[in-house]
Amino acid sequence: MDNNKPIWTRDSSILLGGFFVTIFLIVYIWWPLAEEVLAYIDWNGAWWLYMDWLLLGIFLFMSITIVARANLKTDVLIVFVGMCGGLAIESWGTQTNLWHYYTAERPPLWIIPAWPIASLSIDRITRFLNWILDKKPIHHSLFTYLYWITFASFLTLMLVFVSPTFDKSYTWLATILCILLILTPTDYRLALLTFIAGAGLGYYLELWGTTRQCWIYYTNETPPLFAVLAHGMAAVAFLACRLID
Repeated sequence: MDNNKPIWTRDSSILLGGFFVTIFLIVYIWWPLAEEVLAYIDWNGAWWLYMDWLLLGIFLFMSITIVARANLKTDVLIVFVGMCGGLAIESWGTQTNLWHYYTAERPPLWIIPAWPIASLSIDRITRFLNWILDKKPIHHSLFTYLYWITFASFLTLMLVFVSPTFDKSYTWLATILCILLILTPTDYRLALLTFIAGAGLGYYLELWGTTRQCWIYYTNETPPLFAVLAHGMAAVAFLACRLID
């Protein structure tokens, strides 16, 4: 993390504006869905008891993190990779019925913009974690050990979770891609911190989505551990794409 760079930059204003425009367009284009959510709130009574504070908390956290030390030169690539990667992941999951949305879309286009926004937030969290660890005398080999333990455990969990869809080509492609990414790390520390940041944010995203039944997994867990950790793996995959020369 560059401590000489101010937290709020000119690019922060542009990025925040783009974020709010995206949210506005999603609400405007898919207004019937937004109207359905707002219908649950009793605006004539104790409305605060009906507000989705978890969603608002996630929204506020991501709004703050994405503008911190924003740099459009790198953030544009993060957004592009997040958008393409998110579309691929959502297509895989919904087409193989690992999860489905309450709108029955496969996948719903309104969920895709959440991926690049989350990618920006994960990038900031990763940089913050890296900055914290820079102050600690930690030997590099520790990250190597933790990397292999973490990703071997994730891969085992993934194989178990997606096993009902081994007859689908999408699942084989996703599995092979994950194996290749795990076996060819470019930076053990960065990959591990990115995984942790992605899984950390992913927990709250999955908790909100599954408990509100916006989407549900075939296991009916709210949320399943694999889904949480998969956000970390997705973040590592997006990082690998951005690091390609």
